[in-house]
Amino acid sequence: MNDCEDTFLNMNLSLNCRGQLLDLSTPAIMAIVNVTPDSFFDGGKYSSEKSLLHHVEFLLSNGANILDLGAQSTRPGAELISESEEWNRIEKAIPVILKEFPKAIISVDTFYSGIAIKTADQGAAIINDISGGTHDEKMFETMADLKLPYVLMHIPGTTRSMHTKSENINIVLEVWNYLDKKIAELKSLGITQIIIDPGFGFGKTIDQNYSLLKNMHAFNNFRLPILAGMSRKSMVTKVLNVNSENALNGTTVLNTLALLKNASILRVHDVIEAKQVITLVEQYRKVE
Repeated sequence: MNDCEDTFLNMNLSLNCRGQLLDLSTPAIMAIVNVTPDSFFDGGKYSSEKSLLHHVEFLLSNGANILDLGAQSTRPGAELISESEEWNRIEKAIPVILKEFPKAIISVDTFYSGIAIKTADQGAAIINDISGGTHDEKMFETMADLKLPYVLMHIPGTTRSMHTKSENINIVLEVWNYLDKKIAELKSLGITQIIIDPGFGFGKTIDQNYSLLKNMHAFNNFRLPILAGMSRKSMVTKVLNVNSENALNGTTVLNTLALLKNASILRVHDVIEAKQVITLVEQYRKVE
């Protein structure tokens, strides 16, 4: 184990989620909950209150630490929806979930500051912004006011160009510099609960995704939790020549590698398998 990895493993990482302490000394599972009709894997499955609550119960009972609620599909080719449409899709979900599961930690996947404010008022505990504050110029100042943990993800350019790939770049250096600049900006506003996400699958070639994964320990220098979101993405499906429905085994392999590179949070569709991966890697780590 190199010095960077050893330092990271001895850090005390935790998040204050609306008064609930989420201890990340053991990696956490962020379960994807899509309330959108066009997600690449599970779009439209949880559109009714009954189906949503049944799914949430399954996720929480099988090891999910965070529910990541998303109302906007960011798959390649998807049309971005307006803030008002996103709110129409998501506004009923949080009250329904928290009424049934009051201790659930809910993350909201949004790049609109208005959605961040409204969902925080409903009880959301984390804001997961794939745009890194580039889509809505008020997002960073909003997060400073909300004082909630913030997921800072790397995308190239803007949400309109986030799937445009540039092949002739050092992707690890590109992502590191991006995060370094954004983290400094966030900290200047008093925001300290920052989770960093390298942005697997967003505007990156297959080789670039794997380079990021192989060198993910480089981001330990930020001394912040690292989120890895590779579940059933093209870095699995294109390499194995399978569709997303048959990408679970490949996802499990990549999640294992991410944990060995010190990921603090796995963002997944499949919580049982993610929990098993974490249990086995923790067993592997604790022996000499």
